[in-house]
Amino acid sequence: MTAQRQTKSDPGTIDSMTFRNACGAFATGVTVITTRMDDHDHGMTANAFMSISLDPPLIAVSIAKTARILPLMQAAQRFAVSVLAAGHEDLAMHFAGRPRDDIGDPLRDLDGLPVVRTASAVFAANVDQTVDAGDHVIIVGRVSALETDPDRRPLTFHKGCFGRLNEETPPMLEPGWLLEGNHW
Repeated sequence: MTAQRQTKSDPGTIDSMTFRNACGAFATGVTVITTRMDDHDHGMTANAFMSISLDPPLIAVSIAKTARILPLMQAAQRFAVSVLAAGHEDLAMHFAGRPRDDIGDPLRDLDGLPVVRTASAVFAANVDQTVDAGDHVIIVGRVSALETDPDRRPLTFHKGCFGRLNEETPPMLEPGWLLEGNHW
């Protein structure tokens, strides 16, 4: 095994590819971020998505300042997140800039925003705040609508590759535990 090591403390000396590869060691889900402007739907694949708050319900996405969707999201002040399910690799690549003619019409509406029809979860949100963050902008959205399909397993992303969960363990926590003021 060849390890990449870079432990310098000056942030200006961290090699961007080494940093990217280190971040890729964190397995994530895969999402499609969408918005609607002037009756046109726009979307991009991203894995920089997270929940922020239960009350109020807030989510966040991190979008590169160079992404074509960023000014559209800022102008619309609304966006949606579709959490892709296992088997959605073609959709992920389509919205990552490698369009496919054979995917048909993958989107439907949720609260006036486009979302992936067969996603494992979808969120519609209104922009609550934006945070400048280096070469990205973090957009925090207040969730206005959501739907989930608990039977769909997630599409994962790790070290530049798509994956799927092989086996899920039984839930470790009672369903209401987080609502009691406890934290994971």
